Amino acid sequence: MAELTLADADPVSALLAWLQQNDQVADALGGPGRVSGIPEAPWPHLVIGHGPGGDLRDMTWATAPEVTLEVHGDPGGWPGQAELRRILVRCATAALGIVEAPPTPGRPVVSGVKPSGLLVWSPLIDGQPRWLMHLSVTLHP
Repeated sequence: MAELTLADADPVSALLAWLQQNDQVADALGGPGRVSGIPEAPWPHLVIGHGPGGDLRDMTWATAPEVTLEVHGDPGGWPGQAELRRILVRCATAALGIVEAPPTPGRPVVSGVKPSGLLVWSPLIDGQPRWLMHLSVTLHP
């Protein structure tokens, strides 16, 4: 197997794989199959993507990029704002567990996950409910 490089240390892929198989996340969202990189049914749905900030440090080993977590409700408006916030906090808390997990060969090592800002209520233009937050993910190849 080829050695991983800094370019292979993708925080979105690492958290996506972790949260897709996490029982706490499935319970919070109402079942499996509700975590991906795009907003899609079934609702509520957790979307994981690259965030706007972070720290690339000196780009030689570990970096701390941001990852965005978004919880989307049904376009009809359910669940409500308070419940979606609770779901997002449960999912973000589950993301912290990746730090204690044994490293997986061929995947980057995540050594830290922490909030890098506040939770933001940000419904979509069509009124679909959405909460979002950013996590700083420290990782290395």
